[in-house]
Amino acid sequence: MEYLLQVKIGALIGLLLLTLLFGSIPARVKWFRNTNGTETHRTVLSLISCFAGGVFLAACLLDIIPDYLSDINAELDARKVETSFPLPEFIMAAGFFMVLIMEKFVLNCREMGGAQEERAPLIPDNISGHGHGHGTRPDLESSGHHVHVDFQAHSPFRSFMLFLSLSLHSVFEGLAIGLQNTDSKVLEICIAILVHKSIIVFSLSVKLVQSAVRPIWVAAYIGVFAMMSPLGIAIGISVMEAQLEAGTLIQAILEGLAAGTFVYITFLEILPHELNSPGKQLLKVLFILLGFSIMAALTFLS
Repeated sequence: MEYLLQVKIGALIGLLLLTLLFGSIPARVKWFRNTNGTETHRTVLSLISCFAGGVFLAACLLDIIPDYLSDINAELDARKVETSFPLPEFIMAAGFFMVLIMEKFVLNCREMGGAQEERAPLIPDNISGHGHGHGTRPDLESSGHHVHVDFQAHSPFRSFMLFLSLSLHSVFEGLAIGLQNTDSKVLEICIAILVHKSIIVFSLSVKLVQSAVRPIWVAAYIGVFAMMSPLGIAIGISVMEAQLEAGTLIQAILEGLAAGTFVYITFLEILPHELNSPGKQLLKVLFILLGFSIMAALTFLS
């Protein structure tokens, strides 16, 4: 076995194990689930969620979208496709509307079914621990609990779409490793992705834990997500061996759909949920900036 292939296999195993490790921390530690404790406990969880929001915002604006635009434009130039129509942005918008239509279709079907539980908050108060402040139920006012009325915030469907978009992007990250032809470049990209993905999977796990997703499904999501980059590495190695001509175009299109999905999840789910919740607004913004800054620094160094 040649040295380059050994390096790629080592990167595959390292990405798999570290992703499982960091993703299992919020999923396994009971502290991240127990959101009906003290006010300090709920505040810390909210700030962690804000930090995760900053991480996802940076991943969206500084990582996923630039990577996609670079790949699709390079591919269009290589194929000598010249058009005044903003095709890369259109593909990304298609991903955005794909998720929007899917979510509204699911919600509409549930409303037509007349399920009473769909009229209740998706995240009960004994799970969320903090509300948006738009209203309270009379029978709960005396207990001091807040009620979510943002029915779609942190919904399991959106958490699944977040997982799906991140998983697809992870495949492309793995492809970037698998398609390299020098061991130094493989190691350089692998280290950057290791640090980047460790923060991403931790943030994803926090979001899943806070989204009323069953623990068994959280473990399944993290397990599948951990295998996405190794899968991308394996596909990249196969593509290099097979030398598929249309492979890069297909990758670029899928990456655009994933970018549009990520825009939807970031700006319609993660950030509004925390910023619409009352209390410690400046501190929340600070933690969003902290998460964004860390990811920005990692992007700059990589």
